Amino acid sequence: MLSEKTIQIVKSTLPLLAQAGPQVTEYFYDRMFSYNPELKNIFNMTHQQSGSQQFALFNALAAYAANIDNLAVLKDALARINHKHTSYHILPEHYPIVGGHLIATLKELLPEQFTPEVEYAWREAYSLLADVCINEEMSLYQKTKKAPGGWFGTRTFTITEKRMESSQICSFTLTPADAKPVVAYLPGQYLGIKVTPANSDLTQVRQYSLSQQSNSCNYRISVKKEGLVSNYLHSLTEGDEVEIYPPAGDFVLREIDSPVVLISAGVGQTPMMAMLETLLSNQPNQPIHYLHACDSETQFAYKEYLFKQQQAHASLHCVTWFKDSKGGDFAGLMDVNHIAESLPISKGNFYLCGPIAFMAMIKEQLLGIGVASERIHYEVFGPHQSL
Repeated sequence: MLSEKTIQIVKSTLPLLAQAGPQVTEYFYDRMFSYNPELKNIFNMTHQQSGSQQFALFNALAAYAANIDNLAVLKDALARINHKHTSYHILPEHYPIVGGHLIATLKELLPEQFTPEVEYAWREAYSLLADVCINEEMSLYQKTKKAPGGWFGTRTFTITEKRMESSQICSFTLTPADAKPVVAYLPGQYLGIKVTPANSDLTQVRQYSLSQQSNSCNYRISVKKEGLVSNYLHSLTEGDEVEIYPPAGDFVLREIDSPVVLISAGVGQTPMMAMLETLLSNQPNQPIHYLHACDSETQFAYKEYLFKQQQAHASLHCVTWFKDSKGGDFAGLMDVNHIAESLPISKGNFYLCGPIAFMAMIKEQLLGIGVASERIHYEVFGPHQSL
């Protein structure tokens, strides 16, 4: 436990963090990668270039300093971080490296304000946070390793099927090279894929949502061709192998015995497919609403599957919005007000996945029609941001 003095000192540095802004985390990452370039093989370097990772870390630091005396407030945020860390295979020995560069960054950027007393308080605070994360992440590792089909670290999988779902999204069925069972996952979770793209000196890890119901034989991910790693994956063929970390993620179905509304845009469809398959298998008579938005019909993935399921299940209601062409139920941007009367506003759970701006817009619409905020759940692809 931290002393009251330490808590107050850390909280007193909030104005300093606010004044320095994301420059703190930009400097931190530059420093860390300069001294420990091997960590470039763990961190997503694309997010480093875009600045999104620096912004996310700054917000996390500020939130921790503000709530250091009540970490329960950060329970959901920490759970999300812990799951993401396991998908990167973050280990206890990484924490002292990160902590050392964080303290050094604060000392170098704020030499006058970051006194020995403040440094001691921040070292204590970081040590507490590291212990909390290490304990939870080791627990997650052990739980997955001990489960049927589980493993620790990477495992080699073979691409046994590659299928285009739309003009941009390709599904990959991944079967373990050792032909042994795979560990089960919760609908909405993702895999960590470890690859070394062509013309790259770095190993890169990316997370891709699992897009089918859990089974003991294989996994399926569905990937939009847009970035360095996704382009590399699209270039692979059936028979090629990839290294995979076990499933992780805290964006999962909660109450499957109540009405569910799945809302996605673009490649945000992927976790929704795993959720939908699971719901149809386990609660086929429970009302399910699936709302999806994309630019055009050619970008609408899983179209045939959804049509067949809607024909087979009277409980499934699919509604689409296509921005640039006809073919959907509605044209333009998604507006849930069009179908508000048919939605389970008071009893349903609403799951969102897609671009940040899209989810923020939909959350505002849902709140506007009376959906309680605690019934709205969402997943961000990349560094987390609040809606």
